Amino acid sequence: MTDDRIKTSRVTLRANDGHELEGYLCEPEGAALGGLVLVQEIFGVNAHIREQCERYARDGFRVIAPAMFDRVERGVELAYDSAGMSRGIELIKPLQAENYLSDAGAAVDFMGDLPTGIIGYCFGGSVAWRAAAALPVRAAVSYYGSNAVNLLDLAPKCPVMAHFGERDVMIPLEKVQVFRERHPEVEVHVYAADHGFNCDHRRQYHAESAALARARSLAFLKQHVR
Repeated sequence: MTDDRIKTSRVTLRANDGHELEGYLCEPEGAALGGLVLVQEIFGVNAHIREQCERYARDGFRVIAPAMFDRVERGVELAYDSAGMSRGIELIKPLQAENYLSDAGAAVDFMGDLPTGIIGYCFGGSVAWRAAAALPVRAAVSYYGSNAVNLLDLAPKCPVMAHFGERDVMIPLEKVQVFRERHPEVEVHVYAADHGFNCDHRRQYHAESAALARARSLAFLKQHVR
């Protein structure tokens, strides 16, 4: 079903090392509130990630999801099952932090002079945390970034919001507490939910937590990305 409020397209991004990758671009009707780079989970730029882009575009942002796996394999869209998880882990292994930042940076650059924020989920949540310290973004939102709680020495240069699930065995609450203590400037929220609670394509989806986290994220982005 088409939505006249937004326009979607596929574009080519160029990273600072010359690598070209695809971006899924969603543009709102009328002038954008700001730009938003939306970074995938380990399942690629799949239907769920495209839906998230489209939702934020309907909220007024110009949104782009860079295909972070294009350095390894193009056109990756994985299912939320054990096979998809295993394949996603294999695709991540060859990638280094400088690759993530270069490709996310290409998406930020694509926005030109438009004030831009970044939001990411799972793998993308960790990328968003790195980007807050390394890229010219106005704000960063991290959803259950498993490596974010291990990267305690990063110094964010913009406001950051971080969402975690208290039932997430991949990110123990002890680590979330240490992260909160080391970075009191970060707005941390913990929900009675599991890892991946924002995704309504997977069994861990928790509607109440997802709605609350999204409302907080949207208000945060509208406040800072301008």
